Amino acid sequence: MKKSVIHAIEERLNCDFILEKPKDLSLGHYATPIAFNLAKKLKKSPTIIADELCKKFENSTIFKKVTSLKGYINFNLNEEFLNKHASLAIMNQKNFAKSNKNQTILLEYVSANPTGPLHIGHARGAILGDSLYRIGKHLGYKISTEYYVNDAGNQIAMLGLSIFLAGQQHVLKVDVKWPEEFYRGEYIIDLAITASKEFGSSIFEDKKNIEKLSIWAKDKMLELIKSNLADIGIKFEKFVSEKSLYSKWDESFKKLKKSNKTFTNDGKTWIRSTDFSDEKDRVIIREDGRPTYLAGDIIYHNNKYQRKYDHYINIWGADHHGYILRVKAAINFLGYDEKKLEVILAQMVTLLKGKEPYKMSKRAGSFILMSDVVRDAGSDALRFVFLSKKNDTHLDFDVDMFKQEDSSNPIFYINYAHARINQVFKKSGKTLEDIKDIKLKNLNDDAVNLLYTALLLPEVLEDAFKLRQLQKLTEYLKNLSSNFHKFYNENRVIGEQDEDKFLKIFAMVGLSLRTGLNLIGIKAKNKM
Repeated sequence: MKKSVIHAIEERLNCDFILEKPKDLSLGHYATPIAFNLAKKLKKSPTIIADELCKKFENSTIFKKVTSLKGYINFNLNEEFLNKHASLAIMNQKNFAKSNKNQTILLEYVSANPTGPLHIGHARGAILGDSLYRIGKHLGYKISTEYYVNDAGNQIAMLGLSIFLAGQQHVLKVDVKWPEEFYRGEYIIDLAITASKEFGSSIFEDKKNIEKLSIWAKDKMLELIKSNLADIGIKFEKFVSEKSLYSKWDESFKKLKKSNKTFTNDGKTWIRSTDFSDEKDRVIIREDGRPTYLAGDIIYHNNKYQRKYDHYINIWGADHHGYILRVKAAINFLGYDEKKLEVILAQMVTLLKGKEPYKMSKRAGSFILMSDVVRDAGSDALRFVFLSKKNDTHLDFDVDMFKQEDSSNPIFYINYAHARINQVFKKSGKTLEDIKDIKLKNLNDDAVNLLYTALLLPEVLEDAFKLRQLQKLTEYLKNLSSNFHKFYNENRVIGEQDEDKFLKIFAMVGLSLRTGLNLIGIKAKNKM
């Protein structure tokens, strides 16, 4: 719809302009401040220029009226234009808001260490990543998803040691001297008990078995992580093992050396990441010859770029902010365009329950488990609320909010709108086939504006994806449902003269609500 509007304005104005949407729809559906831009060149006031430009739109086929106000030009779309777009959408629902983009994207997100269950901090990035994927795919991007499994290094060894010591304490019943760093939580004890059943209690008698336990437990945790993600409707196309990529370290290191951005000092090998505005240079090979954690990321990003995507997106926790420059420096030193890598940071979440801090999970130790919150609030609520604010802002929410059956609970209110529409159709005894060809004429302003708002979903999706601000979609869904409820409460439908016209508008509203919810992983309810 917006493309048609832009084209129609371009034909009449024949110059560049900015198109805006007024907050008050009584002013117009779109507006442009072009008169202010032309004022200096034409040496006239913006008001006079706007009045003159409005005359260019007489006899327009898509605008009901074009008016000037304080230098702005406001455009009101006509019913015939809106009706045409509504009919097209209703008759081709599977293709509504879809387009084609000539860009390939590799999206990596979550990538939590497979050393324990997913906690609520992981959930925000997971939901953001999956929703970006769904929307991007709908818009026609060739987008692939990937989970980077950190299955090499100290954290996996520590997992094995933690289970080994837990097995000695809880299975063999011997006194254990715990190190300063180890994984806590009941899940470690559960793993130790499970391991004793699979391998026999003797596995805790010899420290040589720690490596075996590490590998076994990593696989168990990865299974649990996949299950946690499936509970909120997330499935990855590919899992990439860090350990499997280490055979490519020599190849990656040779590429780095060609850049002359590596050096040796104190027996360690470094990259000159300060050349990329990093606060200090970074170690990539330790004194004992072992690659560092950063080296693993260098290998992985070399592997990514070798696959020749047009764009790469990484979603990381906000605590990884300082890591961006060193990774981009390494990508540049490998000979690639680091600008193709986009890093999105997901800020932390504070959970409440009945205005009190949400209780930590004994199973996980000092974390709130994602699975606990899903059981408490539901997958739909979690997905919606985690997208309700910009990902780089802190998020506070009370899970009890989602037990309310009123407008304070956005998921209830949006679903109630969708269910109401289905109920109205049932009461009318009519189907989409009955109303799809109805001409929308002589509508009141509220009906026109409701229809217009329902048709905005395609451009909302474009903006939300392009700006990586998915709260634009959740805000749109809340606004559309609120507008619908207001219109429904103020207008009789069944048995009225405009029944079929209103039903067609409601069908368009329902399609936008259903499509928008689906693109953030939520299935709209047909009855409440």
